Amino acid sequence: MAVTAQLVKKLRDKTGAGMLDCKKALVETDGDLDKAVDYLREKGIAKAAKKADRVAAEGLCNVIVDGNKAVLYELNSETDFVAKNDEFLALLDSVGQTILASDATDLESALEVELNGKKLSDVIIDATAKIGEKITLRRVHVIEKSDSMTFGAYSHMGGRIVSLSVLEGGNDTVAKDVSMHVAANNPRYLDQSQVSADVLSHEREVLRNEALNEGKPEKIVDKMVEGRLNKFLKEICLVDQPFVKDADVTVGKYVANANAKMVSFVRLEVGEGIEKRQEDFASEVKSQMQG
Repeated sequence: MAVTAQLVKKLRDKTGAGMLDCKKALVETDGDLDKAVDYLREKGIAKAAKKADRVAAEGLCNVIVDGNKAVLYELNSETDFVAKNDEFLALLDSVGQTILASDATDLESALEVELNGKKLSDVIIDATAKIGEKITLRRVHVIEKSDSMTFGAYSHMGGRIVSLSVLEGGNDTVAKDVSMHVAANNPRYLDQSQVSADVLSHEREVLRNEALNEGKPEKIVDKMVEGRLNKFLKEICLVDQPFVKDADVTVGKYVANANAKMVSFVRLEVGEGIEKRQEDFASEVKSQMQG
């Protein structure tokens, strides 16, 4: 029996599985819709697809360093409980090691990498079906450095926050100290040169209106705005922040004292930017019973 687009769509509507998975199921079952549904269920794909609209905002981040290459990534689950189980932790490690050993440079290419003969995207679908919660590989950063540079990796709260600093020169201790600071203080930029003109313009306007609303004379407002803007920049730029281990020096000064220079940093925190769906327990039970 010919596998038509209409038949694929029908199976997709019935199971929620992806188009390619539906087409493959129909080819394997000679276009028998019921058998194709069973095929997808047996493979765990239909079950996993039904979880696709759930919010996976828990999980863990991880950072792995191997020589001149490092990978930071976020693997999400729906609950903190699942993020602590051995299956999830094993998946977290194997995903990271697989990406690190590949040529992947970002999330899109990482999902195409093969692990035990399967694409990572399919491995994660299988894990969703097996574990019983939506599992998502959400972010991937692959960083490479030269021999003259130093990596500093840090993991906080068992992987709730991870960070990586790259220094020109320096040593492992200094680089890790900077990463610890990054995890704790969450800087937005490396230095003031990275702050866009739009951000500066917006902040100036906010600060100006703030000063005027405080009743400050207009003739001194501009001077006040520049003072407050400088303070704002020192709060959001890594090299200008007071160092977490010694507030008498900035991070930039601490690094310079070690004959090093900041090159870059990355910080990941589980679930940041994800809008978590708030539902009370009774509603959740009711929705599951109706499903």
